[in-house]
Amino acid sequence: MRAAQTVRTAGASGPTRPRAAHPVLWAAFAALAGGAVLCVLGWYGVSGERFAERQLPYLASCTVPGAALIVAGAVLLTHGRSALAAARVEELYGLLVATGTTGADERPTAPVATSGVLLMVPGGTLWHRSDCPLVAGKPEAVPADATILAAGALAPCPVCEPERPEPGAPPAAPEPAPGP
Repeated sequence: MRAAQTVRTAGASGPTRPRAAHPVLWAAFAALAGGAVLCVLGWYGVSGERFAERQLPYLASCTVPGAALIVAGAVLLTHGRSALAAARVEELYGLLVATGTTGADERPTAPVATSGVLLMVPGGTLWHRSDCPLVAGKPEAVPADATILAAGALAPCPVCEPERPEPGAPPAAPEPAPGP
């Protein structure tokens, strides 16, 4: 199918893009334009005739075929757009598969955050490590309250994966800010 063909833009290993011109779309636009021209010619011919028997040749030779071309063009346009959409979906799926997705049970080798200080955002639903990218640099992040964590009101952040503190353990001391 031509819609699934792609054009290389940057060498053999470069990205691909769908073809810019799709022949079914060109045929659809030509049929729509031809049908519109025939309908206008038929209308012009009918409007110049007073008697119905003299109008029938214009209806038969211009207006009816023009309407049929407009319908055919609309069908081709719908088919062409769906073929382009299918080609784009196939290309995106190919890009997704080509990236080599990792299994759901595999974890990254380096942890995202390693700090022992736990923070929470008032009104939030998660608790984080202080160097978690989701709360790093946010002035509204406050140290996590041990009673809230013990009650289970907050869930651990899925990004930095902090460990639940022991019920009797004191909170970790804030780490000093790196100096210049």
